[in-house]
Amino acid sequence: MEITLSVNGQRHRVVVEPRVTLLDALRERLGLTGTKKGCDRGECGACTVLADGDRIKSCLTLAVMRQDTEITTVEGLARGEQLHPVQAAFIRHDAFQCGGCTPGQIMSAVACIDEGHTSSEAEIREWMSGNICRCAAYQNIVAAVADAAKEKVR
Repeated sequence: MEITLSVNGQRHRVVVEPRVTLLDALRERLGLTGTKKGCDRGECGACTVLADGDRIKSCLTLAVMRQDTEITTVEGLARGEQLHPVQAAFIRHDAFQCGGCTPGQIMSAVACIDEGHTSSEAEIREWMSGNICRCAAYQNIVAAVADAAKEKVR
């Protein structure tokens, strides 16, 4: 099937089989490899992207189902050389180790902040719980989310 995906503000015409996931379309058809394939079962969150501002696990949705959706990947957060506040906070707080979960964590953090779920560390942990970090950088991730949330309030 030929479909059109709107990703990071640009429209892309791609040919996919109906069973191709959004994750595979992003990585293999569009070359946007920032979104990671972790478990490929929706359990780890490495594939998290925003669909019309809502976080979704891109390994659990078919590309053909997202034709009328604005998809944002980690590559679409920065504005030129200006990092998104969450990306900058992750760097400030060293909120990544191996980096495998980092793109999904960042995308989930953006949504967590936009949804207003940052009033406490416990709330951040709860709303970020769909993303797994095998290196256990959770303390730094929570600190980065809290820091970026303060920046958004300013």
